[in-house]
Amino acid sequence: MKNFLKVVGIVLSMAYIGFANGASAKNAALSLNAEQQQAVRQLNDYINSFQTLKCAFSQVSPKGTLTNGTLYIAKPGKLRFDYANNPLLIISDGRWLTIKDRQRERGDQFPLSATPLRLVVSPQVDLLAETNVIAFDSQDGLTTVSLQDRKDNLGGYITLIYDQKLKRLTQWTVVDGKDRRTTVQLSNVEFGGKFDPKLFVSGDINKQP
Repeated sequence: MKNFLKVVGIVLSMAYIGFANGASAKNAALSLNAEQQQAVRQLNDYINSFQTLKCAFSQVSPKGTLTNGTLYIAKPGKLRFDYANNPLLIISDGRWLTIKDRQRERGDQFPLSATPLRLVVSPQVDLLAETNVIAFDSQDGLTTVSLQDRKDNLGGYITLIYDQKLKRLTQWTVVDGKDRRTTVQLSNVEFGGKFDPKLFVSGDINKQP
């Protein structure tokens, strides 16, 4: 937990440095040198290296609430956040991202393509071509990169943290257009599993045509 909160602090510090002057993410793209570009490519190669993933996660919500559970990813486009002792469920079926309260059977849906998470679950992604890098840092063996999807018109972005020693993505923070931050730390990662397709079925909650 101590390390988790330390890394959360790094992300928040980067956000402060990058946007303290009042500039929006849209006009804050960085020009990366060759070494920084190579670091982003290393992260990019990791994301493209797997088709399925299962891991434990810990999450800090925009209100500071800490929760945990199990994350499933099945490319292209599918993911499921299963929260422990919490009625919340987040599912992507490849097209729609659904945030659902299982007790009340209520939820909201958004096009996956309009959320930064689509970068993590795309079958193949080119971060340098498809995003603007709006913050970059490398220290203590961690590469921290904030990316804004060039297809996103809502003003959100995602910060990815890559552990250079472990050679894997260990954390991300999604920031929406209202500057609300949700940080997720990944652990006990397993690759190559086969999942029941029903894991990624959200039901008919506010289903769009």
